[in-house]
Amino acid sequence: MNVTIYIAQKEHYKFAQEICDTMEASALLRGTGIAKRSPEYIQKKMENNDAIIALENGKFAGFCYIESWEHGQFVANSGLIVHPDFRHLGLAKKIKKKVFEYSQEKYPGAKIFGITTGLAVMKINSDLGYKPVPFSELTTDPTFWAGCKGCTNYDILERKEFKMCLCTGMLYDPENKKTEEVKFNKKVLTRLKQIKQTFLKK
Repeated sequence: MNVTIYIAQKEHYKFAQEICDTMEASALLRGTGIAKRSPEYIQKKMENNDAIIALENGKFAGFCYIESWEHGQFVANSGLIVHPDFRHLGLAKKIKKKVFEYSQEKYPGAKIFGITTGLAVMKINSDLGYKPVPFSELTTDPTFWAGCKGCTNYDILERKEFKMCLCTGMLYDPENKKTEEVKFNKKVLTRLKQIKQTFLKK
């Protein structure tokens, strides 16, 4: 795998539609909800230097973008996707590490968070120092939660008054980076995910 990871620029606009299509296909394959993004939204992230893209000899391999909330106090690394041809090679972890480090450079002192249903992403986040948290510890900016409207599970989020959903909230707080490490336990999180799906879909 000869993949190079870049801070996305205007020259990468041509990949926007493929990125959106790959995100949607991945969500359908996993049977999970995902907040849909338009090619125009992806291009805007590239224009503002708020995205990471991975390429191999000009071919799209992976992507992730940054969103900031509450005047940069909270930052989300969202839309992590790897093209099917490059999966199971450790690329997702490399992209996530790159966007995590870049987020700290661009938004020093910000709390970095994400919401996900994927155990693989939870594992990567845990390795980077994130910890599972209730939604109350994430941004209260309504614009962030409005971004979930494209997700098939948005009705659950609304019914639970934006306090919980099928996604798990994870947070990296630079002020607490020296606290005790939270060990990732796949079996426990899998079980909790199953309980949450059963409870929230009622």
